[in-house]
Amino acid sequence: MFPDDREECRIISSMINTFLLYGSYGYTGNLIAEHAVRSELRPVLAGRDARRLRAQAKRLGLEYRVLSLADDVALDRALRETGLVLHCAGPFVRTWRSMVEACLRVGAHYVDISGEIEEFEALAALNEAAARAGSLLLPGAGFDVVPSDCLAAYLKQRLPSATHLKLFIRSVRGGVSRGTARSAIENMHRQGRIRRDGRIVTVPPAWRVERRDLGRGPNDFVSLGWGDVATAYYSTGIPNIEVYMAFPPAAIRALNATRFLGPLLYLRPMRRLLQAGLRFLPEGPNEEQRTQGFALMLAEAFDGTTTVCAWQRTPEGYHLTMLTAVAIVQRVLAGEVRSGFQTPAGLYGPDFILEFPGVSREDR
Repeated sequence: MFPDDREECRIISSMINTFLLYGSYGYTGNLIAEHAVRSELRPVLAGRDARRLRAQAKRLGLEYRVLSLADDVALDRALRETGLVLHCAGPFVRTWRSMVEACLRVGAHYVDISGEIEEFEALAALNEAAARAGSLLLPGAGFDVVPSDCLAAYLKQRLPSATHLKLFIRSVRGGVSRGTARSAIENMHRQGRIRRDGRIVTVPPAWRVERRDLGRGPNDFVSLGWGDVATAYYSTGIPNIEVYMAFPPAAIRALNATRFLGPLLYLRPMRRLLQAGLRFLPEGPNEEQRTQGFALMLAEAFDGTTTVCAWQRTPEGYHLTMLTAVAIVQRVLAGEVRSGFQTPAGLYGPDFILEFPGVSREDR
């Protein structure tokens, strides 16, 4: 595809207010599709399941494309039509490459809602290729990692000399979708992750437990390989990053047990067994959980002598993902784009998260 064709593709996309929404009939993809329509966007629904796509498209009054990630010709055609994809089909460690390679072939923009470190690092390595193609690569457009990325970038502004960053995250009255659980199982063999002196290193499960009060009483927080271990480094340049998630004591004991059971749990047959059990779970949080739930975050930055802290509250994770992913699509369609690998806060600034209802931030 010639450069002028790529530019024409983007102009058409901006004019007709559309984009390709791949994985649209999944739990989070469907929330995004519905919110996109309410926001006067016209996503082209896409995925492998013709029956589910047809039903969703009829309900929302949208076009759809039955697409396999293995079909390069069909992917290229769909991306030429739209110029932008919001990729919602996980586990992303298994699905991102085909879609990103298609975007680079035709000069389309790529946005996803992943939270997977391996993908973030792989896309960062494609920065120069994306810049040559004129393509934006922006993963992590949802709860993972928009709010925490913005909070990290905000602290970096307050303490430009920061060398260490810690993020603490607590979900209140929320839930987990099957897709999120599926991705967690797919990546469980990768154990814990932290960034040390600019490099991502593997640590044991529940490597460190720290106690913090995020405004609802003290909780134990466990080190976790959250997406910010990758993305916050590119947004802030801080070389030492740790992310912690609140867990009840029983869950912490279970995480500690995986240090010994890990070799068994990481085997493909065991992961397949765990994946099969997901069909007995609800598809995702119900409406009451999404509207009544919320998340709390605390970030601490340190430069050896000075520590600065900030606290943040956001809506429930899936609800926030719906809002932030559609807002990023709207910005891309409006031309707020920089080619190459980008992070949400790196492209749209630390105050981007404050645009959404239910978000508040304060210094501590």
